[in-house]
Amino acid sequence: MRTVRRRRTIYTTFVKPAIDRTAAALGLVVLAVPMATIGILIFATMGRPVLFRQRRVGLDGRVFEVLKFRTMRPDRRGQRLDVIHDRRRTHKSTRDPRHTEVGRFLRRHSLDELPQLFNVLRGEMSIVGPRPELESVTAMYRPGLEQRHFVKPGLTGLWQISARGDGPMHENGQWDVDYVETVSLWTDLRIIARTPRAMFGDNAGS
Repeated sequence: MRTVRRRRTIYTTFVKPAIDRTAAALGLVVLAVPMATIGILIFATMGRPVLFRQRRVGLDGRVFEVLKFRTMRPDRRGQRLDVIHDRRRTHKSTRDPRHTEVGRFLRRHSLDELPQLFNVLRGEMSIVGPRPELESVTAMYRPGLEQRHFVKPGLTGLWQISARGDGPMHENGQWDVDYVETVSLWTDLRIIARTPRAMFGDNAGS
């Protein structure tokens, strides 16, 4: 994998963070009712907690706690699950039997990730950027892939609109490195414009 330079421009340093926090705040206001409805559905079908919290790796390798709507039942000890136990390959799998119908729908359309607007508001994530990965996955990155941490992780990104469903994120890291090298207002607007199709199109939830 080639070496890329960290881009430091007026956009990446000042404009992008300001847009992120403004968009996140507006998004939380606009989506307050749908998010509350999702929370009620989760509570009714799975109980507490409504939110799922998990450590992920962000900008410059710093670890933060990502927020998601819970989509799975508890993994009760002793219950045999017909899944592959390699977390790198089962990451975001809709075939896990612990998923409820509500959970599958949320994951299929990435609605489980709406609480990450709070992560954006706190400055831990961006609207556009590489998806935040598990620490166990980043520990096995091939050389050069750590460059994806030159920017904040995002709600949507080049991988999601270009190769959604074509294997795990860590096997499609070139998309993220390409984004690091080309990040700009135009790039972000283009990715945002193509995100709805990735969420609700033929490859949604793949």
